[in-house]
Amino acid sequence: MSKRNKSQQRLPVIDAPKRIKVLAIGAGTVGKSCLIKRYCEERFVSKYIATIGIDYGVKPVNVDGIDVRVNFWDLSGHPEFFEVRNEFYKDAQGIVMCYDVTNRSTFDECDNWMAEATKYGANCSEVPLILCANKTDKKGRAVSEEEGQTYASNRGMKYYEVSAQSGMNVEEMFNDLFSDVVRLSY
Repeated sequence: MSKRNKSQQRLPVIDAPKRIKVLAIGAGTVGKSCLIKRYCEERFVSKYIATIGIDYGVKPVNVDGIDVRVNFWDLSGHPEFFEVRNEFYKDAQGIVMCYDVTNRSTFDECDNWMAEATKYGANCSEVPLILCANKTDKKGRAVSEEEGQTYASNRGMKYYEVSAQSGMNVEEMFNDLFSDVVRLSY
């Protein structure tokens, strides 16, 4: 084979995994980071460490026969990080909005989180959204399952009751979200 023919040879086309951008939003202390860690690493960290601005992670998964790299953007729920997090809403393909079932104020803030996401670029009317009721393993529930379901239903969201600590429904919730994202995106 001549030099010219070698340079004209093409490399085999490798089907690169698809990428999806998933946001975790909600008030500080609701367990967003713990949910992502439970899903990605199958473990729970009980010590609370506040997310400083944004945390980012990638997890390869297979969704309905398609290789996908999930890009998790864990947005700090603390007000002092608003200026940082508002830059990350744009181009979100899926959103998990979390609240703590034992802390009423975190549920009451959900409309504010939706408004913020929409204002700063998330297309909340078109991307898959899940309302995630976390910490269902704890005693002293302040928000009923019915309230959460009604809120989600009235806004066109799916609803999951989960526990980052025990792992209950965490994998099912994320897999459901990824399936919806892939169906709409690819």
